[in-house]
Amino acid sequence: MNPITSEKNKLGFLGIGYMGRPIVQRLLESGFKVATYDRDRSKAEELIRYGGTVAESVAQLSSACDVVLSCLPTDEAVLDVYKGPNGVFASALRGALVIDMSTVNPETSLELSKLGSERGVDVLDVTISGSTPAAEQGALILFGGGDQGCFSAAESIFSVIARKHFYLGPSGSGAIMKLVVNALLGIGMQAIAEAVAFGEKSGLDRNRLLDVLSQTAVVAPAHVGKLQRAMKNDYSPQFPLRLMHKDFGLMLSHAAAAGADMPAARAASEVNSAQSAQGQEQDFSAVILEMEKRAHLGSGELGRTGIGIAASHK
Repeated sequence: MNPITSEKNKLGFLGIGYMGRPIVQRLLESGFKVATYDRDRSKAEELIRYGGTVAESVAQLSSACDVVLSCLPTDEAVLDVYKGPNGVFASALRGALVIDMSTVNPETSLELSKLGSERGVDVLDVTISGSTPAAEQGALILFGGGDQGCFSAAESIFSVIARKHFYLGPSGSGAIMKLVVNALLGIGMQAIAEAVAFGEKSGLDRNRLLDVLSQTAVVAPAHVGKLQRAMKNDYSPQFPLRLMHKDFGLMLSHAAAAGADMPAARAASEVNSAQSAQGQEQDFSAVILEMEKRAHLGSGELGRTGIGIAASHK
């Protein structure tokens, strides 16, 4: 496949959400021509001032663009956009390239690859590591699966939106790597939430605890900003809790199919699920609130909820 350039290729982008919007903005500002589509038309229209155009339908977008990117919230949304008489593949140009950046079950990525192949369309699963601020700065990390030649051809796109991009292997590899990374992200956040609740319950000042913890080597860079925002009780979504909740489900399902045991992920998923059930649009770091609430309830209640942190030292 020939290298993709801003002069020769027109891009289409499906899904103008938390990640899609800053990604498209960066592509437009770098000189790419990008048509956008979102079920909420107003989201796509926000990018007109940067030079973007708005497609009236998925079919209109896919029939006019030789590279179609997507960043959608669920497997169902991805399959709905790509399959069927009104989907991407029904209207896509032969020889086009699809780059799906959604976090989905690896089986969904394999299905997209198969459907694309039947239509003469190459498909890459190129998943994203990083939250909204990283997307705004072009500092994402990308994990790619699919044909290596196609991945190399798209490096001009990746270099605009990411500080690093890695080719992992055949179709589905990017999706698997994203679940591996998010396992560490979610379990790590749960470990921090437990440690914070433990420290508070033992008498440490909350803000001092959070500040000092954020400066230690044991906290990963991806979590440092979460502690600083927690000091201000700011849990506005950068990576929404509901999406981490979905990702826990994906990783546990795929782990079961692969025969990999993930006890820490199961425990972290339970707490994530409890906080998600409140229905608020929060960042995934809001599990800190759930653990603080459980610590406040006392050891008797904690025993019934199945979370084992010590309430006091006697």
